[in-house]
Amino acid sequence: MTVKVRRIIKLEVDVPGLGDRIKQAREARGRPVTQMAKEVGISRNYWYQLEAEAVLGGVAEETLRKIEEVLGVDLGVQFDD
Repeated sequence: MTVKVRRIIKLEVDVPGLGDRIKQAREARGRPVTQMAKEVGISRNYWYQLEAEAVLGGVAEETLRKIEEVLGVDLGVQFDD
């Protein structure tokens, strides 16, 4: 039997204006926040925190990619990896 050892690498990037871009894309879609948040798998409150850029600790890339999918947009977030 073997034991696996895992290294988790955390990459973060600052994305000025991301909350505004999410809000603009949401408003352009004209769909209820409750419905979109449910599709992403987050709460309505968390969605509004993202728009206000008031999320402590940042947002997971997986969540951001789901938001992009639901909104049908590319928010332009890239990692230099």
